[in-house]
Amino acid sequence: MSDENTVAATRPRPPAGQVDVRGPRFAAWVTTAVLVVVLLAAAFGTTVAAVLLGVQALVFALGALLGPRRSPYGRLYATLVAPRLSPVSEAEPVAPLRFAQLVGLIFAVLGFVGFVAGSVVFGAIFTAFALFAAFLNAAFGVCLGCMMYPLVLRVLPAATDSPA
Repeated sequence: MSDENTVAATRPRPPAGQVDVRGPRFAAWVTTAVLVVVLLAAAFGTTVAAVLLGVQALVFALGALLGPRRSPYGRLYATLVAPRLSPVSEAEPVAPLRFAQLVGLIFAVLGFVGFVAGSVVFGAIFTAFALFAAFLNAAFGVCLGCMMYPLVLRVLPAATDSPA
């Protein structure tokens, strides 16, 4: 076993149910880049924009279903980036991140529908919403979906309570 593999094997991991904060920020940078390309492509036609946004929607769906570690960008981070970084010093819970991916999925699907319908404006507006949220997370560590998560948890139980 090489020294590099030994270091990776002994590197502390975040506790169960949490991830290294740098992983979701890396994913947010990749998402930001993809969404910028979607908006640039939309200036020339909706077909390429729809395809790219459809792929990003799939990434959001996998992130929401599988969690940040097993999402495509999470795997990319774990394989290519994390081994080159210092040990994990800060972790964050997975559940709000999965919810944030769900919110991104909703925006991406609405943008996709807009582009497929031929509406550059509708598609671009929802793509821009997703881009804004991804950029805030990437550049400043502000996860809007994560901030919404506790509020949604408070509202959902109240919505399911019905008088018998």
